[in-house]
Amino acid sequence: MTKRVLFAGFGGQGVLFAGRVLANAALEKGYEVSWVPSYGPETRGGTSICAVVISDRVIGSPMVTNPDILIAMNAPSYDKYLDAVVVDGTMIMDSSLINRDVNRDDITVIKIDATNLTEEKNLAGLSNMFLLGKLFKELSLFTEQEIEAGVRLSVAAGRENLVVRNLEAIKLGSEYADES
Repeated sequence: MTKRVLFAGFGGQGVLFAGRVLANAALEKGYEVSWVPSYGPETRGGTSICAVVISDRVIGSPMVTNPDILIAMNAPSYDKYLDAVVVDGTMIMDSSLINRDVNRDDITVIKIDATNLTEEKNLAGLSNMFLLGKLFKELSLFTEQEIEAGVRLSVAAGRENLVVRNLEAIKLGSEYADES
């Protein structure tokens, strides 16, 4: 089993953090993992991507040019990476920020109004965790304990108060029925 996941959005949306949580949950499970963050010089507001490879065997390359799963958090990321998703792959998109028709019928498309939903639930700024929760549900690889460990390992020292809100957003995303 190998899953190549690409998170893409604007800097400041938590793209790298979401990738880190996934990677740490996978490490907690005992998988081989690579985590490769990339962001433009502008950081906040610029382009940000994070490639995560999870495997039950040694990973040959950490690069994700053709993801099995794309998490698209904004329209420019959707435009740039949609065609790279492998046939029979999955795209999870934040339909709050992406107003596009998907012209591919060879992938699974999951549309989630993540930014608006997290704001309604007093979890503004956690659409990344909401989308990650949906990803965790789709993958069906991790226990709640492994996901919680992934969050705890990813939150910086002194910021432990953020763990509960991140876990709440992940739970909401995992329970969400998509709009597609």
